[in-house]
Amino acid sequence: MKASVKMKTKCAILTGAAVLSGVLSQCHATITLGSAASFAVLGNTTVTSTGNTVLNGNLGLYPGTSITGFGPGIVNGTTYAGDTVAQQAANDALIAYGVLSGEPHGQNLSGQDLGGLTLAPGVYQFNSSAQLTGPLTLNANGDPNAQFVFQIESTLTTANSASVVLANGAQADNVFWQVGSSATVGGGSVIYGSIVADTSITLDTGASLGGNALALNGAVTLDDNTITIEAIPETNPSPVLAIFMALVGTSSCVGRYRRKKPGVFENGGNAV
Repeated sequence: MKASVKMKTKCAILTGAAVLSGVLSQCHATITLGSAASFAVLGNTTVTSTGNTVLNGNLGLYPGTSITGFGPGIVNGTTYAGDTVAQQAANDALIAYGVLSGEPHGQNLSGQDLGGLTLAPGVYQFNSSAQLTGPLTLNANGDPNAQFVFQIESTLTTANSASVVLANGAQADNVFWQVGSSATVGGGSVIYGSIVADTSITLDTGASLGGNALALNGAVTLDDNTITIEAIPETNPSPVLAIFMALVGTSSCVGRYRRKKPGVFENGGNAV
């Protein structure tokens, strides 16, 4: 019974996010992580750290409660495991995932290596996995509010010592990696942006992330890493999340939707 309720809740959240993403795409609203923005790491099953990992932000886990490796790892924030704060952050991360996956597709980079590319603000799609084997430059063209969204159907993998370079006003809190499966950041890599992965996130030895590592249905595994949140944590519910909750709260048919795959929902066989 509990598993059924949990699944229905997730379906409701994702359905509302799908509807909300259509609203956002029309009004060009800023993408938000809600309360999840304050979490350097947020996992679902376990969070495990080896070595001297430093998290500059909160550490959370929901519904799991097993967090190991702190210390020697350090959390310059608060740790929440299996409580209502972590649950709210997990819900907000799930909403963000749905909104990101529902953003209108821009350029399709399927089969291309992100390493060596210079990209302008926009939405970039990968029909399967995405790889980064060198420096990726994100050029905001002088606009500090410019957003970069990467929609990845399967896995995200970076090679050792890969990097994301923020150029001409690009901000880490405006970079989003929506990953349909799991993300692996190679050793020594320097990556910016919020990684919101459907399953798990792994940072290999010495990798650093300026942003958030948010794993919706799996573990977060760390090894002597540094993760620093870049977004300003929200102390009050954002207007975006308030709209979402209103949509879910007033909808009588949310329960009839079911998730087919990341970003796609069905109601009686018709895609929404």
